[in-house]
Amino acid sequence: MEEAGDVVFRLNQQGQLLFASQRAIARIGSATPLVGTAFSKLLADLDQAQLAPALAAVLETRTPRLLEIRIKTPDIEIWHELRISSYHNADAAPELLVVGRDMTLQHATEERLRHMATHDALTELPNRLLLSDRMRMVIANARRSGQGFAVATIGIDGFKKVNDGLGHPVGDAMLRMAAQRLRKTLRDSDTLARVGGDEFVTILPGTATEAQIKLVTGRLIATLQAPFEIDGHTIYMGASVGVAVYPQHAEDEIRLLALADAAMSRAKETGKARAVVYSPEHTSPPQHDISLEAAMFQAVREGEFLLYYQPIVDAHTREIQGFETLMRWKHPTLGMVPPARFIPIAETNGLINLLGAWALKAACVQLKQFEEVAKRNLYISVNISPRQFRNDKFLDVLDDAIAFSGLLGEQLVLEITEGTLMIDPVHAESILSKMTERNARIAIDDFGTGYSSLAYLKRFPISVLKIDRTFIRDLPGSQKDGAICNAVLDLAKHLDLSVVAEGVETEEQLQYLEQRGCQYIQGYLTGKPMAANVALAALKESIHANVVPAELRQGHP
Repeated sequence: MEEAGDVVFRLNQQGQLLFASQRAIARIGSATPLVGTAFSKLLADLDQAQLAPALAAVLETRTPRLLEIRIKTPDIEIWHELRISSYHNADAAPELLVVGRDMTLQHATEERLRHMATHDALTELPNRLLLSDRMRMVIANARRSGQGFAVATIGIDGFKKVNDGLGHPVGDAMLRMAAQRLRKTLRDSDTLARVGGDEFVTILPGTATEAQIKLVTGRLIATLQAPFEIDGHTIYMGASVGVAVYPQHAEDEIRLLALADAAMSRAKETGKARAVVYSPEHTSPPQHDISLEAAMFQAVREGEFLLYYQPIVDAHTREIQGFETLMRWKHPTLGMVPPARFIPIAETNGLINLLGAWALKAACVQLKQFEEVAKRNLYISVNISPRQFRNDKFLDVLDDAIAFSGLLGEQLVLEITEGTLMIDPVHAESILSKMTERNARIAIDDFGTGYSSLAYLKRFPISVLKIDRTFIRDLPGSQKDGAICNAVLDLAKHLDLSVVAEGVETEEQLQYLEQRGCQYIQGYLTGKPMAANVALAALKESIHANVVPAELRQGHP
């Protein structure tokens, strides 16, 4: 019985001790005999009320029960899990056996796990989860009291240069120091959380007037402007702060955080090292909707994302040569969510890698079905986002899509924006070269709206230029747009590049472009983005094969 548990007791029906194990006596530290003492006297005052009902239930039902309870020791009260069971002694009288297990280690582990779930591992500050809980509490208090409060998002200016120049260990040390400084600047009633990277959020109960906000934000900025001394390095940084006020700007946590973040972005755009209070006049609504982001993950699980296909046609024959693949999201209650809303969010949270890989493979497979109906070769064009392009696994995704679909590499055009190439030209040149080794062709999407550097046309293995719709919209009336289109077409001709004009909506635009040597067009005139079954019907109904000589139907961009 001594070894049955960390503590072992025998009790009579009245709950008095008949026996206590040596380990129990040592733990309790009693100098007087325990036999005859009420067992409840050994328990923490707050837990004593639980004991009598538990003992009575075991005696009545003869069914063992578990009870988590604290036992007094000379120094502290220690949590134990007690297993209480009944038996009959030699005189056939019912007695109770209590075997206890020390729960200290388990409670400490659970507490540590709870802390890890609600706190940032690097700074020990609350994380997004705890921030959200605190925000709901402050909102509830504000509604009862009628007193407003502010939410401030703090972003360290130029933090990336620390990680890149001095290494992540120095960057981490700086974030820890920044967290300590910010925490000391705030009141105990304020909440400070780290929400990722170099961004912090603080909830400021009772801070709602312009003067109060100016005072607090000034202190926050000042504390981060003092130099950081780390491993022999003296680092000077600054911070941009964005503020949203309850209930003036919003009354829910998601909107308040989004508006504070938008205000911080405005602060960075307009000079950094300053605080901006949200204002609809000069701060555009935030694109990153937290609730929409949550719905996106659900949409992936539920299969709500779709692929649409917009025809790319020969300007002369009007025959479909290929399709650009466009992602769509059909939400059960919101309907069709515009790509402009969900693509930036997916790019930010990394979901674009999953969606992009799926779109690439699905589009390649779909092309096979298109070709079976058309009875001729077609090609498929797929947009590659900046994050996809920089992903280490992108080439593996590309290989998988080509192998799974059985496409020839030249039937696949990968559309990349100018900005994506110029983020890291060395990396871009390496990846593009490996893409062309697979015979995939590279198209520059929205040509003329980004960096428009002629140097990259020479440096990178590009096959197709897509003239952005902004240069097509006012044709043929706009002399300037006409000059730009003519220059692009002439440049492409001398560099042996194909050109696709996007956004063609009128016959006049098509004729203007065709007369100037633009071979391929894309736009509402020749087909809006359409579901795969509609695209199949368009291919089936095509009469061009019957009326256009074969020599006019050859080639694709």
